[in-house]
Amino acid sequence: FKDMTVLENVLVSQHLKLKSWIWLFKSVLKTPDVLKVEKEMQNEAWDLLEEVGLSIYANDKANSLPYGLQRKLEIARAIATGAKLLLLDEPAAGMNPHETSELMEFIKHIRQEYKLSILIIEHDMKVIMGICERIYVLDYGKKIAEGSPEEIQKDPLVIKAYLGEELAI
Repeated sequence: FKDMTVLENVLVSQHLKLKSWIWLFKSVLKTPDVLKVEKEMQNEAWDLLEEVGLSIYANDKANSLPYGLQRKLEIARAIATGAKLLLLDEPAAGMNPHETSELMEFIKHIRQEYKLSILIIEHDMKVIMGICERIYVLDYGKKIAEGSPEEIQKDPLVIKAYLGEELAI
Protein backbone atom coordinates (compact mmCIF):
# COMPACT_ATOMS: atom_id res chain seq x y z
CA PHE A 1 0.00 0.00 0.00
CA LYS A 2 2.33 2.64 -1.34
CA ASP A 3 0.33 5.67 -0.22
CA MET A 4 0.08 4.48 3.37
CA THR A 5 2.80 4.83 5.98
CA VAL A 6 5.07 1.96 6.89
CA LEU A 7 3.24 1.58 10.23
CA GLU A 8 -0.17 1.62 8.54
CA ASN A 9 1.00 -1.10 6.15
CA VAL A 10 1.78 -3.41 9.06
CA LEU A 11 -1.39 -2.47 10.95
CA VAL A 12 -3.66 -3.20 7.99
CA SER A 13 -2.22 -6.70 7.76
CA GLN A 14 -3.06 -7.35 11.39
CA HIS A 15 -6.74 -6.72 10.75
CA LEU A 16 -6.94 -10.21 9.27
CA LYS A 17 -6.88 -11.39 12.88
CA LEU A 18 -10.26 -9.75 13.48
CA LYS A 19 -12.52 -12.47 12.18
CA SER A 20 -15.95 -11.12 12.95
CA TRP A 21 -18.17 -8.48 11.33
CA ILE A 22 -19.10 -7.39 14.82
CA TRP A 23 -15.66 -5.80 15.08
CA LEU A 24 -16.61 -3.39 12.31
CA PHE A 25 -19.55 -2.09 14.31
CA LYS A 26 -17.63 -2.08 17.57
CA SER A 27 -14.77 -0.16 15.97
CA VAL A 28 -17.16 2.57 14.83
CA LEU A 29 -18.42 2.84 18.42
CA LYS A 30 -14.87 2.62 19.86
CA THR A 31 -15.90 0.13 22.53
CA PRO A 32 -13.36 -0.66 25.28
CA ASP A 33 -12.55 -4.09 23.85
CA VAL A 34 -11.85 -2.54 20.44
CA LEU A 35 -9.60 0.10 21.98
CA LYS A 36 -7.71 -2.63 23.85
CA VAL A 37 -7.21 -4.72 20.69
CA GLU A 38 -6.15 -1.65 18.70
CA LYS A 39 -3.55 -0.80 21.33
CA GLU A 40 -2.24 -4.39 21.25
CA MET A 41 -2.05 -4.25 17.44
CA GLN A 42 -0.15 -0.95 17.61
CA ASN A 43 2.34 -2.46 20.06
CA GLU A 44 2.78 -5.59 17.93
CA ALA A 45 3.27 -3.47 14.81
CA TRP A 46 5.94 -1.34 16.50
CA ASP A 47 7.68 -4.45 17.83
CA LEU A 48 7.71 -5.98 14.36
CA LEU A 49 9.02 -2.79 12.76
CA GLU A 50 11.82 -2.65 15.32
CA GLU A 51 12.62 -6.33 14.77
CA VAL A 52 12.96 -5.89 11.00
CA GLY A 53 14.76 -2.55 11.20
CA LEU A 54 11.99 -0.37 9.80
CA SER A 55 10.85 1.50 12.91
CA ILE A 56 12.76 4.65 11.94
CA TYR A 57 10.60 4.77 8.79
CA ALA A 58 7.28 4.14 10.57
CA ASN A 59 5.72 7.47 9.58
CA ASP A 60 7.16 7.57 6.06
CA LYS A 61 5.05 6.69 3.06
CA ALA A 62 5.85 3.20 1.80
CA ASN A 63 6.60 4.49 -1.71
CA SER A 64 9.30 6.83 -0.34
CA LEU A 65 11.43 3.89 0.85
CA PRO A 66 14.35 2.59 -1.23
CA TYR A 67 13.50 -0.53 -3.21
CA GLY A 68 15.24 -2.95 -0.81
CA LEU A 69 13.36 -1.54 2.18
CA GLN A 70 10.07 -1.77 0.30
CA ARG A 71 10.74 -5.50 -0.08
CA LYS A 72 11.42 -5.73 3.65
CA LEU A 73 8.13 -3.97 4.32
CA GLU A 74 6.27 -6.39 2.06
CA ILE A 75 7.71 -9.29 4.05
CA ALA A 76 6.97 -7.57 7.38
CA ARG A 77 3.37 -7.11 6.24
CA ALA A 78 3.13 -10.83 5.55
CA ILE A 79 4.62 -11.66 8.96
CA ALA A 80 2.03 -9.37 10.60
CA THR A 81 -0.77 -11.61 9.35
CA GLY A 82 0.53 -14.39 11.59
CA ALA A 83 1.30 -16.64 8.63
CA LYS A 84 3.44 -19.73 9.19
CA LEU A 85 4.29 -20.17 5.50
CA LEU A 86 5.83 -17.34 3.51
CA LEU A 87 5.81 -17.54 -0.29
CA LEU A 88 8.38 -15.31 -2.00
CA ASP A 89 8.35 -14.92 -5.76
CA GLU A 90 11.61 -13.45 -7.07
CA PRO A 91 12.31 -11.44 -3.89
CA ALA A 92 15.73 -10.29 -5.17
CA ALA A 93 14.49 -9.17 -8.60
CA GLY A 94 15.73 -5.69 -9.45
CA MET A 95 18.08 -5.44 -6.48
CA ASN A 96 21.72 -4.52 -6.59
CA PRO A 97 24.27 -6.92 -5.01
CA HIS A 98 24.34 -5.03 -1.69
CA GLU A 99 20.52 -5.05 -1.39
CA THR A 100 20.46 -8.73 -2.36
CA SER A 101 22.97 -9.58 0.35
CA GLU A 102 20.97 -7.67 2.95
CA LEU A 103 17.77 -9.38 1.81
CA MET A 104 19.37 -12.81 2.15
CA GLU A 105 20.42 -12.08 5.75
CA PHE A 106 16.97 -10.67 6.47
CA ILE A 107 15.19 -13.76 5.14
CA LYS A 108 17.46 -16.07 7.16
CA HIS A 109 16.81 -13.98 10.27
CA ILE A 110 13.02 -13.94 9.97
CA ARG A 111 12.91 -17.64 9.14
CA GLN A 112 14.67 -18.36 12.44
CA GLU A 113 13.00 -15.65 14.54
CA TYR A 114 9.42 -16.36 13.45
CA LYS A 115 9.80 -20.12 12.87
CA LEU A 116 8.55 -19.73 9.30
CA SER A 117 8.56 -22.14 6.42
CA ILE A 118 9.58 -20.20 3.34
CA LEU A 119 9.01 -21.19 -0.28
CA ILE A 120 11.15 -19.12 -2.65
CA ILE A 121 10.93 -18.96 -6.42
CA GLU A 122 14.14 -17.27 -7.53
CA HIS A 123 16.48 -17.31 -10.50
CA ASP A 124 19.43 -15.77 -8.64
CA MET A 125 21.37 -18.89 -7.65
CA LYS A 126 23.46 -16.97 -5.11
CA VAL A 127 20.24 -16.22 -3.24
CA ILE A 128 18.98 -19.80 -3.45
CA MET A 129 22.29 -21.37 -2.44
CA GLY A 130 22.70 -18.86 0.39
CA ILE A 131 19.25 -19.26 1.94
CA CYS A 132 17.73 -22.62 1.14
CA GLU A 133 18.13 -25.86 3.04
CA ARG A 134 16.28 -27.87 0.38
CA ILE A 135 16.10 -27.02 -3.30
CA TYR A 136 13.81 -28.28 -6.06
CA VAL A 137 14.98 -27.53 -9.61
CA LEU A 138 12.53 -27.28 -12.48
CA ASP A 139 13.35 -27.34 -16.16
CA TYR A 140 10.42 -26.41 -18.40
CA GLY A 141 8.01 -27.18 -15.56
CA LYS A 142 9.44 -30.63 -14.84
CA LYS A 143 11.33 -31.40 -11.64
CA ILE A 144 14.83 -32.52 -12.57
CA ALA A 145 16.50 -32.46 -9.16
CA GLU A 146 16.01 -31.99 -5.45
CA GLY A 147 18.43 -31.88 -2.59
CA SER A 148 20.73 -29.74 -0.50
CA PRO A 149 22.58 -26.83 -2.11
CA GLU A 150 25.71 -29.00 -2.29
CA GLU A 151 23.85 -31.83 -4.04
CA ILE A 152 22.18 -29.45 -6.51
CA GLN A 153 25.48 -27.81 -7.47
CA LYS A 154 26.89 -31.22 -8.47
CA ASP A 155 23.79 -32.63 -10.17
CA PRO A 156 24.55 -33.40 -13.84
CA LEU A 157 20.96 -32.69 -14.98
CA VAL A 158 21.05 -29.26 -13.34
CA ILE A 159 24.44 -28.50 -14.86
CA LYS A 160 23.21 -29.55 -18.30
CA ALA A 161 19.95 -27.62 -18.06
CA TYR A 162 21.37 -24.39 -16.68
CA LEU A 163 24.99 -24.29 -17.78
CA GLY A 164 24.84 -26.27 -21.00
CA GLU A 165 26.65 -29.50 -21.87
CA GLU A 166 29.88 -30.20 -20.07
CA LEU A 167 32.86 -29.48 -22.29
CA ALA A 168 35.21 -32.34 -23.06
CA ILE A 169 38.80 -31.29 -22.43
